[in-house]
Amino acid sequence: MTAAPKPIPTLILPLPTADDTAALGARLASVAQAGDCLLLEGPIGAGKSHLARAFIQARLGRAEEVPSPSFTLVQVYEAAGVEIWHADLYRLTHPDEVWELGLDDAFAKAICLVEWPDRLGNHVPPEALHLRLEAWGDGRRAVVTGGRAGLRKALGDHA
Repeated sequence: MTAAPKPIPTLILPLPTADDTAALGARLASVAQAGDCLLLEGPIGAGKSHLARAFIQARLGRAEEVPSPSFTLVQVYEAAGVEIWHADLYRLTHPDEVWELGLDDAFAKAICLVEWPDRLGNHVPPEALHLRLEAWGDGRRAVVTGGRAGLRKALGDHA
């Protein structure tokens, strides 16, 4: 009989400033690979779009304009052989609408940054990295769960 895998502990990352949030995005961009899905959770104004923008700019290697996909729902970027899909699902009304956006294919072949991931319902990729941004003192913090081991290790090494 094999032992059940040990649960991966929750990781808490203090983000006292917006620059710290951007640095977290850049750190994740340096280790993310095709098939990784980062679920960006938190209330309006928590820093989800700021983190996604920093991630995308770091991965692209340039300060490109990165608009919020609030109205387009998805923005796609080509970065050194891998697509980055930035999705804002706030306006979805049913989880099955995710497939109309093409996210099922993107989850398998691209790096996906998903804001408002609660709209995914049961369609959450099994190894998705959950980053919940929340107020903490005068700044915020990221509460991190799940994710591929390599992503978690990169974060744990810099916590």
